[in-house]
Amino acid sequence: MNLGTIGTGWIVSKFINAAKETNLLQLSAVYSRTEEKAKQFASDHDADNYYTDLVEMAESDTIDCVYIASPNSFHYEQAIMFLKHHKHVICEKPIFSNTAELEEAYKVAEENGVLLFEAIRTVHLPNFLSLKENLTKVGSVRSSVLHRIRYSSRYDEYLNGENPNVFSLEYSGGALVDLGVYPLAVVIALFGRPKTANYYPVILSSGIDGSGVLVLDYTDFTCVVNCSKISTSYCNSEIHGEKGTISIDDSGRLTNVKLTDIHSNSTTDIRTNQKENDMVYEIENFVGIIKEKDKDKYEVLKELSLDVLTITESARKQNGIVYSADRE
Repeated sequence: MNLGTIGTGWIVSKFINAAKETNLLQLSAVYSRTEEKAKQFASDHDADNYYTDLVEMAESDTIDCVYIASPNSFHYEQAIMFLKHHKHVICEKPIFSNTAELEEAYKVAEENGVLLFEAIRTVHLPNFLSLKENLTKVGSVRSSVLHRIRYSSRYDEYLNGENPNVFSLEYSGGALVDLGVYPLAVVIALFGRPKTANYYPVILSSGIDGSGVLVLDYTDFTCVVNCSKISTSYCNSEIHGEKGTISIDDSGRLTNVKLTDIHSNSTTDIRTNQKENDMVYEIENFVGIIKEKDKDKYEVLKELSLDVLTITESARKQNGIVYSADRE
């Protein structure tokens, strides 16, 4: 399938390189708002076509699917445009600003015979599958603490009086939707939607959450999700059971996953061989679902995205974090 991309940041370059590694997607077109940047990005990645007009790109027959990695608040409008032109859409996380947008986009995708995916790569990783397979070995889960706490270079810009997208209500930013979605997606994929979810954020002067603690109640146990763009953690994430504990070095990449038996105190490395560019796994799954018309796998991913967005939207609104997109 021929691929088009929206955005020229490092994440787009990484996705393109992963696509080339899989040999499943052929980069055909790129988009940027300026011709100079679009032309240079196309040259850098050997794309035959570049666009500065999204309508023209959507109407073109040069692509079969598009990867969207623009500012969060642009995702919905851009996705709808391409879905209506019968293009499959892979949208970088967070997929949209709220559940109303997501439900409408799924409807538009179905009406036009195409599929919509959210690029939460974590749940597609071989190490996530290994984690899931080994989960029963910890016995009854009683608690978990997962986090994604990383100081953002954009925070320096924010402190200097600038308005980076990720710290802006207008662009649907904040720590929970930018970083918290990684551990949250892992929790939801493992345990399903919680009974309740309560968020305790640090609200910055711009109105968004610079950091926060999300508490998920599963009746028999509690999951805590910590996220921050204004500080950094050097601790592992953990899932605690009555028989053992699983430790995870990075809830976004799962590069190092270990299982410790709490009775024998023995530790087993349960990670698998995982490629350096871990975006290859989501690409393989997305293309496989499209080609095989695997409705069951597609529905699982749809439900995951909806559950994650339902929780982040509720968490925001509990604390008066209202995006511009919520008012439209």
